Amino acid sequence: QVQLVESGGGLVQPGGSLRLSCAASVSKDIFNFATMGWYRQAPEKERELVATITSGGTENYADSVKGRFTISRDNAKNTVYLQMNSLKPEDTGVYYCNLRRILWVSGNYWGQGTQVTVSS
Repeated sequence: QVQLVESGGGLVQPGGSLRLSCAASVSKDIFNFATMGWYRQAPEKERELVATITSGGTENYADSVKGRFTISRDNAKNTVYLQMNSLKPEDTGVYYCNLRRILWVSGNYWGQGTQVTVSS
């Protein structure tokens, strides 16, 4: 059973930094061939894409976070990270980890989310 567990969320002041982690309980082969992503959902808003990283390391970011956020992955640990710098109040929301599987069968899997609150 695929499990994605996010961690690292919390309360941070505007301009501060936070590092999110997502640990995937899948085989290393599945993880290594998967595109990983981070999405977020603010109160009363639709879930939106924040960043993705392909199996080859190609990164994609929402315009609102370019230059401030960095997505990375450690295939040896089945883990994806989101380094968030220069945080703004509008970054507040629940951040979800996503795994898009392409090896053997296709599928999308989601974590339960971790709360990020940017406030003074």
